Amino acid sequence: MGNASAAVPPVIAVVGPTGSGKSDLAVALAHRLDAEIINADAMQFYRGMDIGTAKITVAERQDVPHHLLDILDVQQEASVSAFQQQARASIAEIHGRGRRAILVGGSGLYVRAALDVIDFPGTEPGLRVQLEAELDAQGLQAMRERLAAVDPISAARLGDARRVVRALEVHALTGRPFSSYMPDRRYWQPAVQIGLEVERDELKERLALRVHRMVEQGLLDEVRRLAAHGLRDGKTAPRALGYSQFLRVLDGQLSIEGAVEETIVATRKFARRQLTWFRADPRIRWLPWKDKLLVDKAAAEVAKLGQ
Repeated sequence: MGNASAAVPPVIAVVGPTGSGKSDLAVALAHRLDAEIINADAMQFYRGMDIGTAKITVAERQDVPHHLLDILDVQQEASVSAFQQQARASIAEIHGRGRRAILVGGSGLYVRAALDVIDFPGTEPGLRVQLEAELDAQGLQAMRERLAAVDPISAARLGDARRVVRALEVHALTGRPFSSYMPDRRYWQPAVQIGLEVERDELKERLALRVHRMVEQGLLDEVRRLAAHGLRDGKTAPRALGYSQFLRVLDGQLSIEGAVEETIVATRKFARRQLTWFRADPRIRWLPWKDKLLVDKAAAEVAKLGQ
């Protein structure tokens, strides 16, 4: 369990697909357990990305302290290794005040980074720039073929150009395949994960309604405002669901209706990937998302590990 002592209370994580009600459950649990919340949604790190990420508002936080929201400008790149350090520091600080820590979010790798024994290899900016230049010159397929020669597991799993470049960088720096950095599932300190079990057809409809509501709330204006502050210059933020589509609206490449439909499709696909990721973790205790006794049952799961 790493360097945790038996006296340390378990870290609580609330996980599941986007739109499943994680934030609401986390706030209710925080009130029940005298806890503070740590954000583990990578896109909610960004200042100003509020509507499109369904970021919990100040009113919705109900006076529960929230950590690691609004910590990056849109030009900055989110880093899972930096998050690991920040999340663990926040957990230690919260526990040091005698309170509980609740991690909440749907970014699976970020949740694992905070909870599990995982080391993240470093980075070398010069090498990254070189690999990105080779990507531009040779194309993604050629880079994937290079990766397949040294790390076939990652080559088969990664389709995203940025991650393929990262996997090649890690191999060049360490001599180890990128895939070797995802070890067995072992908690770094005691933890309990609560997963929200969703009704998939209902979630599909809910996600579509949510995208329409984001547009009504002013998503296009939010993207326009962020574009003026360098959104397109970022590596992580402009790829966020909704933001990439509505940047194309601003550029005259897509209608608002087309952006809405593309965002709905992309959000549903993302939710399916999240479910696949979290379903692969046998340690998660799944509870029905609409159970009237959800908070009671979640608190009971936490109590099983001791107060």
